[in-house]
Amino acid sequence: MIDFGDFYQLIAKGPLAPWLETLPAQIAAWQRENLHGHFKDWHKAVEHLPLLQPERLDLLNSVTADSSTLSDRQRAGITTLLRNLMPWRKGPYSLYGTDIDTEWRSDWKWQRVLPHISPLAGRTVLDVGCGSGYHMWRMLGAGAQMVVGIDPMQLFLCQFEAVRKLLGNDQRAHLLPLGIEQLPELKAFDTVFSMGVLYHRRSPLDHLYQLKNQLVSGGELVLETLVIDGDDQAVLVPGDRYAQMRNVYFIPSTGALKNWLEKCGFVDVRIADYSITSTDEQRRTEWMTSESLAEFLDPEDSSKTVEGYPAPLRAVLVATKP
Repeated sequence: MIDFGDFYQLIAKGPLAPWLETLPAQIAAWQRENLHGHFKDWHKAVEHLPLLQPERLDLLNSVTADSSTLSDRQRAGITTLLRNLMPWRKGPYSLYGTDIDTEWRSDWKWQRVLPHISPLAGRTVLDVGCGSGYHMWRMLGAGAQMVVGIDPMQLFLCQFEAVRKLLGNDQRAHLLPLGIEQLPELKAFDTVFSMGVLYHRRSPLDHLYQLKNQLVSGGELVLETLVIDGDDQAVLVPGDRYAQMRNVYFIPSTGALKNWLEKCGFVDVRIADYSITSTDEQRRTEWMTSESLAEFLDPEDSSKTVEGYPAPLRAVLVATKP
């Protein structure tokens, strides 16, 4: 079983220490009650991966690790074990000769986000809905002191722990199998990221308040989400599905989203980026073989989803908690 004891020790004497009043019990309940049917197989893959100290490690420009001491057989074994953790959605990773070509080119999103945020050097960061943790490693590469990711998907936890072993068991990053609604009001993070989460929340304003409650005064929120074209009052409420996703509830215009953030008490709200999601950025690969964006768009008109809604358009907004 994945051990969270190192994280408990890490936060025991700092601003996150109050979290220990609730977190161990939540993790214990998760371990008892909520394990996915494939979790044992995923965990076995993680256990069989070697704990390696890379000779070459790059987290600034990519997530890349390598060592000249590995044999071809060892490299092939790593590839096999990482394939047992498919599908890989967020990346890419290059690990000892295994190039994980993930569904999303998350490095492109990171390149769009990074120029617009406060420097991460020395910061304690929370990544909400972090997936396999790709952006967490890039945050460390940008100088963050510690990064905590939360995501309830258990495959993502196993993928993260697999990558962590191959990166030398780096203890500056930790992923917890929780949702944002399970966190107390910690008010302890210098930067909070929520990327690709807001449209999955039934109550988007509650989500924004939850994010705000994790920030220190003067802390920064980095919010990336689906948006639509339209005036400051425009909000799309999809029917049963949006781009084949069932759990999409509210997609605002950038102006409406800015208003939401200000209504929740954020200041210095700015629209940092605005981009159409392309089938080069999100696509089917050998590491994620099910349907992807190309199948979610109208085959006769790629400006629309198969349901007839505007095709995915994403924005990054940055805001400050006063």
